Amino acid sequence: MDFNSPEFWTFVLVILSFGIYIYIGYMNRVRDTRGFYVAGQGVPAIANGAATAADWMSAASFISMAGLISGMGYDGAVYLMGWTGGYVLLAMLLAPYLRKFGKYTVPDFIGDRYYSNTARTVAAVAAIFVSFTYVAGQMRGVGIVFGRFVGISVELGVVIGMVIVAFFAVIGGMKGITWTQAAQYCVLILAYLIPAIAIALLLTGNPIPQLAFTFSDITQRLGTLQVDLGFKEFVQPFQGKSQLDILFITIALMVGTAGLPHVIVRFYTVPTVRAARYSAGWALLFIALLYTTAPAIAVFARYNLLTTLTGAEAQPDGSFVMNPVSADELRAENPWIPKWEAPGLLRMEDKDGDGVITVAPGNAFENKAVGDPTPVDVSRNEVYIDADIIVLSTPEVAGLPAIIIGLVAAGGLAAALSTASGLLLVISSSVSHDIYYRLIDPKADEKRRLLVGRLMILIAVIIAGIFGIFPPAFVGEVVAFAFGLAAASFFPAIILGIFDKRSNNYGAIAGMLTGLIFTSVYIVLERFMGVPFKDILGPAYISSQGIGTIGAILNFTVMFVVSRATAAPPQEIQDLVESVRIPRGSGEASAAH
Repeated sequence: MDFNSPEFWTFVLVILSFGIYIYIGYMNRVRDTRGFYVAGQGVPAIANGAATAADWMSAASFISMAGLISGMGYDGAVYLMGWTGGYVLLAMLLAPYLRKFGKYTVPDFIGDRYYSNTARTVAAVAAIFVSFTYVAGQMRGVGIVFGRFVGISVELGVVIGMVIVAFFAVIGGMKGITWTQAAQYCVLILAYLIPAIAIALLLTGNPIPQLAFTFSDITQRLGTLQVDLGFKEFVQPFQGKSQLDILFITIALMVGTAGLPHVIVRFYTVPTVRAARYSAGWALLFIALLYTTAPAIAVFARYNLLTTLTGAEAQPDGSFVMNPVSADELRAENPWIPKWEAPGLLRMEDKDGDGVITVAPGNAFENKAVGDPTPVDVSRNEVYIDADIIVLSTPEVAGLPAIIIGLVAAGGLAAALSTASGLLLVISSSVSHDIYYRLIDPKADEKRRLLVGRLMILIAVIIAGIFGIFPPAFVGEVVAFAFGLAAASFFPAIILGIFDKRSNNYGAIAGMLTGLIFTSVYIVLERFMGVPFKDILGPAYISSQGIGTIGAILNFTVMFVVSRATAAPPQEIQDLVESVRIPRGSGEASAAH
């Protein structure tokens, strides 16, 4: 075995990190439902902040964020603003109030606040769907990282990930998951920052990625190679979208993120309302470390890939000269290229048979005279790069030590597993607590409830693994579906549940169903049935990525109107709302029990 190979160090670091996760899960095993669902509400604020950051920053943030920015250019900032803004909404408008309410899950809040099992059921079903959508992607990400860096099949990688997650999630519940996620955050942030610091130092002489990206001449040098960011023709940027549509996409991402149940439940695990506020602040700091680094990673990786694939050489005046390079020459000079070609994440094809690989990505770049602004025909592009390899391939492209390459792989796995575990617990709690215990068998004792919760995690792990091994064709499409559902269902119901004591059960049910049905039908008609809403609606067109905003507005409107057209909530519910929305003290709202 080559002890200096990326595969060796990946194997070592993955085994070491997995061993730590298993040990933490075993040491934090639980024997009661309070520990299983909310970690006994005894997690310190800083640890919960780290766990929240790991739970929130999934494989999409770690693996895909920089790739989106690198592939979509300035348009990729929509995801930065939407996802980060969503967390700020959650931290400021929801977290302390939900902790004051003192329940276990989002459907728990909705069911008790709106004194309705129908509302609870609608919320539980939506939580299950949203969570399964995300967890399938996480498990697939685990398999891809294993397949690329460890040399085993994607399918076996998914199975290994299933076993690891099932172990600490089943025996430890939320307590085991929380402390494991805190450790996973440490792994993923080190894996993200160390390569970024090393590459920033190599390219600019400044070791701080954010400053190197902002104040160095790297963007000017990159501009010599291309007019704008944008990598491959398969990446569809927001070109041609109206400002209204982009605004609605950003809002949908924000309110959809703020309504994600696996993130909301994290604020139930701290001992006090004050701790919920502090943990939200810590989480924002921990998230910012990665999110402010993502644009720098995108630019540095873009720069290295373009100079590598075009054979460009820097000149004394800062310009670049393109040296025609064949695919075989690129493979011979860069051993990492065949490794990414094998799973189909990078492909080179000499379409015109001239023996040279032409790069014509995104908006206006090709192997042509420096400074020529003439748009090019991207159909002539002969290099195809999956956006998801931007972060994972960066250390190899930059020629960093093998141990850093292994660390990045371990970080990608940590990001995927941390989010997967949180989502699996949401699925388990939605079925075992919100449906089984609350609706089917309210007299179930502690032992039976705990058994059902653990059984539901096992079933959810198996289903998620099946989706990871055999991903349905629509997985990529239903990402918009998941955000739309979260935006159109949970966010309005929670906000009005906290700040409007006049909102009642009829309004909540009518609002959630209106938002869910409208958003679902629109996305299904456009994404899966090909209805040309863009041609029908013209300038008023809102894409399926942003339609959740309309769903949320409809939910708010219907809920507000119906609540005022029907009987007010019982007085004890109104008193509960008054207590919850002034989240002082260390206890819980008295009417919540």
